[in-house]
Amino acid sequence: MQATMQDMKVTAAGYDFGAARAAIGRLVDGDILSGVSSAVLVGRDLVDVNCTGWADKEAQIPLRSDHLFRVFSNTKLITSCAALLLLEEGRFQLDDPVEKFIPQLGNRHVLRPGATSLGDTEPAKGSITIRQLLSHSSGLSYGLFDPGSVTFKAYQERKVLNPTTTLVDMVDTLAELPLVYHPGTSWEYSVATDVVGRLVEVVSGEALDKFIERRIFAPLGMVDTAFAVPEKDRGRLAAYYAGADLMDPMKPGLTRTDNSPWPGAFVRPWPRLSGGGGLVSTLPDMVALIRSLLPGGPTLLKPETIAQMMTNQLPEGVWMRFPITGELVGKGYGLAGALTVRPSPFDHGDAAGEFWWGGVAGTQWWISPKTGVAGLLMTQRQMAFFHPFAIEFKRLAYEAVKRRG
Repeated sequence: MQATMQDMKVTAAGYDFGAARAAIGRLVDGDILSGVSSAVLVGRDLVDVNCTGWADKEAQIPLRSDHLFRVFSNTKLITSCAALLLLEEGRFQLDDPVEKFIPQLGNRHVLRPGATSLGDTEPAKGSITIRQLLSHSSGLSYGLFDPGSVTFKAYQERKVLNPTTTLVDMVDTLAELPLVYHPGTSWEYSVATDVVGRLVEVVSGEALDKFIERRIFAPLGMVDTAFAVPEKDRGRLAAYYAGADLMDPMKPGLTRTDNSPWPGAFVRPWPRLSGGGGLVSTLPDMVALIRSLLPGGPTLLKPETIAQMMTNQLPEGVWMRFPITGELVGKGYGLAGALTVRPSPFDHGDAAGEFWWGGVAGTQWWISPKTGVAGLLMTQRQMAFFHPFAIEFKRLAYEAVKRRG
């Protein structure tokens, strides 16, 4: 079954998404976003599909639902599902230490609080488990969000994210670096899902791209999702833009930045198969993936695995936190994405229990088991993960579903 344009037909009528569409339209007209594709599901039915704005502003190419997007951290959902498929086969347990499969990551050391050098460490109180890798509570970092820190410097100097190196090289590099905290005691967004990608390779005996093609993309008909855009499809890759001001997401002005995060990114194969951020995809492909995690039809994973995936894995009192936002009280993390345990004042009241994540360029998904609503947003704007457009669209989407109900 292929995720075709046909699959993007609205199958349940009577919903009015006018307010949500208008909100997006204003941001496109205001030169804050180039273009946005969106889809909303109630149950497994599509209740709204919309493309607003441009795939390429300069060439005035309108956005269509078959345009390709750099999905960055949406990749994490796919890699996590790949690991969970192997979990279902009994190939490992969630609380297995990672060194059972990747020996280099055993015997960890942890930076002491306030450490000013890489050598200022103490032995880890326990091994990193697969559960902790999937929930970003392993003590690993990204070396991206905390400039000035010992870890940031070390990850940059050792080129942990270097696309010209393999996942094996990455694991070898990580083996020499201390953890930021003792495994299982805190939360930090990290390269853990890339480590999960390597775990999938070790356990399955197959390269990550081959495994996810065979076990996820082919069965779900995700024909356009890959680590690089084939030559014949390059014309469908949406242009990538940077906003006018990194610290002010609502300031008008967009600058073309296709060669980001490095020249040739996503348009030719690279040694690094980044399970944390390396895929391109389309709206229909992502709808097929999200639908495969919803009840009421065939699912990619067993219902009990999906329920566990959407359950908060963080210890009591530990919430997600980013250096730029501080602690996000009420936001936990499951086995493949964040969880809104307690909605914030910015969330819709119906968002309690919502499972969600997104990519740095503004591609985002959410699933609300409580209300039966799920959705996808796709845009290409640097640093658009916590952009206000997604919060507003989601709020208005919940409202549109509620009105009809």
